[in-house]
Amino acid sequence: MNYLKSIFGTVITMMALMLMVNCDNADSNKSETARIQLKLVDEPGDYEQVNIEIIDIQYRSTEEDESWQSFTPESGYPLNVDITELIAGNSLLLTDEVVPVGLLKQVRLVLSDNNTLKIEGEDDLIPLDTPSAQQSGLKLNLDKELEAGFVYSFILDWNVQKSIVKAGNSGKYILKPVIKVNAEVNSGSISGKVVEIIEDIETPIANQLIEVYTTEGDLVKDTLTNENGDFVIQGLEAGGYIIKIMKESYMAYESLEVNVEVGNVESVGTIILELE
Repeated sequence: MNYLKSIFGTVITMMALMLMVNCDNADSNKSETARIQLKLVDEPGDYEQVNIEIIDIQYRSTEEDESWQSFTPESGYPLNVDITELIAGNSLLLTDEVVPVGLLKQVRLVLSDNNTLKIEGEDDLIPLDTPSAQQSGLKLNLDKELEAGFVYSFILDWNVQKSIVKAGNSGKYILKPVIKVNAEVNSGSISGKVVEIIEDIETPIANQLIEVYTTEGDLVKDTLTNENGDFVIQGLEAGGYIIKIMKESYMAYESLEVNVEVGNVESVGTIILELE
C-alpha cells in the first residue's frame, strides 16, 4: 500500500512540474511577442470611387525575400475597399495580430488586377491598369524595433491623387500607389467641422477640401469633410499647423496655429464659412 502511495505521489509531482514548465513556456512565449495594427486612410483625389483589392499583406524583419510572412486578417482575403470613403476619421483596419518581437523592417500590400476607378459624371467603372510590380507587392519601410507586450499601430496614408496616372490619350488609367506610413504612437490628429449659415441654421458642408500647412507654409496633408461636415486629419507629427479652406464664392478661411501633440486629437471646433 505504501508502495502504491509512493508511486502515486511521484506521478502527481511530475504532473505538477510539467504543468509549471508549460505555464512558464506560455508566459515566455507571450512575453516575446508584440501586437501589430495596420490602418488604411485616404488623402483625397478627384474621383468618386477608387476600388482596390488587396490579396495579401506581408511583413519581414530582414532583406531576405524568403523571410516574408503573411498577416491573416479576421475577414480573410481578398480585402476590397473604396479608399475614397476613408475620410473624416474613417479607416480600414487591415490587420490586428500578434507577431514575434524584434525588427519589423517592411510590410507590403499585394494587389490583384481587379482594381477600378469611377469618375464624376460617368456611370461605368474604369479598370485601373495595375503594373505587375504592384501585384507582386507594394513595399513600405517601417524599420521599427518591436518590444515585448507593446501594441504598435501604423497609419497607411494612401494619396489617391498621386497614385493614379492617366496614360496619355489612350484613356487608360494606371495605378501606382503612393502611401506614407506613420506610427500612431508618434503622431497626433486634428479634427473639426465645417458649416455654413442658411436661414440662421448651421448647415454642414460635405466634401469640402481641408488643407493642413506647416507654419512655414508647406502643404502637409489634405482631406475631405463627410456628409456631416466633419473631418479628421491623422498621422501628423508633433508641432504647429495652419488649416486653410477655400470654397468658391466664400471667404477664404485660415486658422490660428494649431499645436499638435503626440497621441492627442486637437479639435478646432466648428468652422463657419462666410459668403463673400
